[in-house]
Amino acid sequence: ILGKDDVVRKVLLAMAARGHVLLKDVPGTGKTMLARSIAATIDCTFRRIQFTPDLLPMDITGSNVFNLRTKAFEFQRGPVFTQILLADEVNRAPAKTQASLLEAMSDRQVSVDGQTRELPSPFFVLATQNPVESEGTYPLPEAQLDRFLMHVRVDYPSGDDERAILRLVRGEGRGGPAPRGEPLAPEVVFQAREQVGAVQSAEAVERYIVDLVEATRYPERFEGLKGTIEVGASPRATLALDRLSRARAWLEGRDHVLPDD
Repeated sequence: ILGKDDVVRKVLLAMAARGHVLLKDVPGTGKTMLARSIAATIDCTFRRIQFTPDLLPMDITGSNVFNLRTKAFEFQRGPVFTQILLADEVNRAPAKTQASLLEAMSDRQVSVDGQTRELPSPFFVLATQNPVESEGTYPLPEAQLDRFLMHVRVDYPSGDDERAILRLVRGEGRGGPAPRGEPLAPEVVFQAREQVGAVQSAEAVERYIVDLVEATRYPERFEGLKGTIEVGASPRATLALDRLSRARAWLEGRDHVLPDD
C-alpha cells in the first residue's frame, strides 16, 4: 500500500485497541487492497461482503435452513463468522442491512431466531464507504457510525506514489504483489491487546480526554467551535480516545500515555 503509511498505522492501531475501522473515500483508492493485505499479513480467516441494495440481513448473519434429510432446521453461518471482515461499500445497502452488523461489532456475537452465537476471535471489521454524494448510496445512521472506533480517509496518492503503483502493477499482475514471508499468528494480536491494556494513563491525561469530548458537547464555550458541531461525542468516544491513545503509546514503545497520543 504505497504512500499510505499513516492509514496503515491507524488501521493497526484500531486493531490493537479492539476496534473497527471505516475507510472513507472514492472508489479505486486502495481501500479493498488494504483490507486484503492486512488479512494476508495475519494468519486469520478473511471474508469479504460486497454490500448492494438487494443484500438482506440474513445474507450477512446466516439463517436457519430446513434439512430435508434430517427433517430439522440447521443454521447456515453467514460470512460474518470470520476473524477479519471486509464490509465493502457498506453504505450501498439500506439501513436494515447495515444494522445487521451492529450486534456483531459491539458484542462480537450474532443472534438469529432467539439463539446467540459467538464470533471468532479476534474479530475485526474493516468497512469501506463511498462518498454520500455518489449514486446508489445510503447515509450510514449515527448508531452504525458510532460502532467504528476510527474513521480514516484514504485520499489520493501523490504523483510519485501513483507512478510507483503503475510500475508495481505492471510487474506483478493486476492483483499486485503477493505477500512475502510467513504471516503472523493470531496470538500476536492477542498479545498486543494485552500489552495495550497494561499501558498506564495518568489522571491528568484522563482529564484531558474528558475535556476534549466535553468540548464537542458544549461548543458554545469555545470561540472556534461555534456552529461547527451538530452532535456531541458520546461516552463511547471517551473510551475510544483512551484505548487509541494507549495503543499509540504502546506502538511508540512507552508504558504510559502522553497528551500527544
